[in-house]
This record gives sequence, structure tokens and C-alpha cells, in this order.
Amino acid sequence: MGGFLRHLLTPDETALLDRAAAFTEATVRPNAAKWERERRQPVEALREAAALGLLRLEAPAAQGGLGQRYLVKLALCEEMSRADMAFTFSMVNTQNVVARLAFSPNAHHRDTHVPALMSGSIFGATALSEPGAGSDFSSIRTSARKVDGGWRLDGEKGWITNASIADLFITYVQTDPSAGWRGIACFLVDARKPGFTRRPAYDLMGGHAIGAGGFALENYIAGEGDMLAPPGEAFKLAMKGVNGARVYVAAMCAGLLADALEKALAYGASRETFGKRLLDHQGLNWSLGDVANDLEALRALTAHAGQLIDSDGDAVMAAAHAKKFAGRVTVPRIADCIQAMGANGLREEHGLGRHLACAKIAAYTDGSTEIMNERIGAGLKTR
Repeated sequence: MGGFLRHLLTPDETALLDRAAAFTEATVRPNAAKWERERRQPVEALREAAALGLLRLEAPAAQGGLGQRYLVKLALCEEMSRADMAFTFSMVNTQNVVARLAFSPNAHHRDTHVPALMSGSIFGATALSEPGAGSDFSSIRTSARKVDGGWRLDGEKGWITNASIADLFITYVQTDPSAGWRGIACFLVDARKPGFTRRPAYDLMGGHAIGAGGFALENYIAGEGDMLAPPGEAFKLAMKGVNGARVYVAAMCAGLLADALEKALAYGASRETFGKRLLDHQGLNWSLGDVANDLEALRALTAHAGQLIDSDGDAVMAAAHAKKFAGRVTVPRIADCIQAMGANGLREEHGLGRHLACAKIAAYTDGSTEIMNERIGAGLKTR
């Protein structure tokens, strides 16, 4: 096992990572291709992860959580994505909802929803995007109107991880279109209540364990206690969460690339052509050297951003750099590993086709590569 952050972890943190790695090798890796062929989210495996405590990673210990720091989350994301980024992404998104609701001012959220999510009895998701609003988050149109006893929510959300199975959605809505981002508020939406309609899961190019899809709200009534962040504060909350997500997506890409490189090296060491091992051919050896070089750079950018987040520093630019680099190198470098294995690289048993699809998915999640360029460019102007 690799793990580019292991040297920064305590013995207790390393033990947790080892348990996650053992679960990954015993459950995730042997079944990932089957889940993809069946185009489904493996709820049973998510509940197995919950039993190991992986859905309570960042929740406070006082509420039954593990209270882990962000670097542990990054290490876990890299380790588990070696087998299947789609499953890891789904798992982490429920964990994110746990971590958010653990600090909800609503006692019902903390005392009822948080334990249910941590146990895997129910699942969670975060709903920012819409069919017509992705990277331009401030242009969301799902509305919230004040009514007696709470708020009426109407609109449609799309491109939501875990949309296929989630019971609870941290949902961003617009209370005043004329106010732009300042009018955005955040509510907890319960899929089991009237006014919620789940849309069919998307048929994607791989990564079906993510459970991407959407939902519609029509005359959905959210109580006053279900507002998680008021207008003016919700947008800032979302952007802080997006920065964190960009970094753990970069860590997942490092996992994809590390596994692809290991597979290519193992194959190159065992296969002979023209009287010598594939690895002893300079052209192939150098091409994998390029993969290793980009992997180390990606790991360094990710670790730097993660340490800033753990220290409550300004991680906006660091997160954008890590995510942009991940989006730029992961797809072509996985393709290089497939090429290094010849036609054998296409075989399902190696998992590199799934890795390639997930790497492309990662290039869009929590801000596309082009949006990272916008963020980095804007940051350069303020220097």
C-alpha cells in the first residue's frame, strides 16, 4: 500500500487508514467492476463502511464521531480511490452531510439525523447544481418563499452525488433573485416528505456507484428549523465546502493514478518482448517516469492545500491549483499506463478503464478545469 500522507499521520490515524485499506481490498476492489456493470450504488458496501466508522470521520467525538482532521480524510480518499473512486466519492458525500449536521443549531438534526447517517441507516447528499446552473452557482433558480410556519421550496436540482439513494439533502436555494449570491440560503430537504420527487439516476460514462442524478421540489415546505444557513451566509458556506471538495477530489485522482502506475509497472516487470522485460525498454520506462513525476507533483499540491485547510488558512488558490493539476494530468497519464500494458490494459480485471472514466468525472466535479483557471487567474490579479 502507498499513501502519500502516511508519514504525516499519528499511529491512531494510521490504524484507521489501515482498516479502511483492508475494507477496500476485501470489499471494494473485488466488486467495483460488478457494481459498474450493474449500474448501481452498492448500499450494502456503504453500510459496511459505516460499520467501520467511515461515515463519522469528521463528526465531533462528543456526538459519536471520530473527530479526525482533514489530512486523514485526504489519505483515506487516496487509498480507497485506488480501487474505486466512484464508491469513495459516494461514501465521502454522506460523511460530509454528517459533519455539517453535527453543527446544526437544530437539535433534531443533531440527535436524530446524525446518528442515522453515521450508521448507514440513511444517506446524505449536497445539492448545489441545477440543470441550468453548475459552475455559475450564483445563478441557481430553485426558489424559497416565506410562508406560515416556514418556507416553500420550488425548483429542480441536478448533478447531485448520491441523488439515487439519499434521504437528506443539504440544498441551496434562492430567496431573492435580485440579490444574487447574497440571496442564497441553505436548507435541509428530506426526500421522505411531500413535495419531493426523485429523478432517475443519470446514465453516465462510468462511475455509476456515485449515484448521480437530481430531484424536483414542488410546494415543499421546510420548517424554520431546517434552515442551515441564512441568505448572505449560505454562499460563503458553500464556497468553503467546495474548496475542501476540490482538494479531496485531487487526492482521489492521486489514488487513481497511483493504482494505474502500479499496475503498469507490475505488467512491465513480468512481460518480455524482444528478449527483455518491457520495463527495460527505454521508451516505456521513460513514459512511466513521466507518470510518476506528475503523480508526485499532484501529491505535493494536494498535501499543501490539505495542510492549509487543517490550519484554517486561506486555501482558495491552493485548492484550485491542486484541482486544476489533477484535471489536467490524470486522464492522459492513466491513458499512458493503459498504453504501457498494450491491449491488456483494456481488460476489465485491471480496472484502468473505470479509472479513466472516473478521472474524467473528476475533471468536472466541484469546478471544472476551466473554472480552476478562472479562480487562479483572479487570484493572480490580487497579488
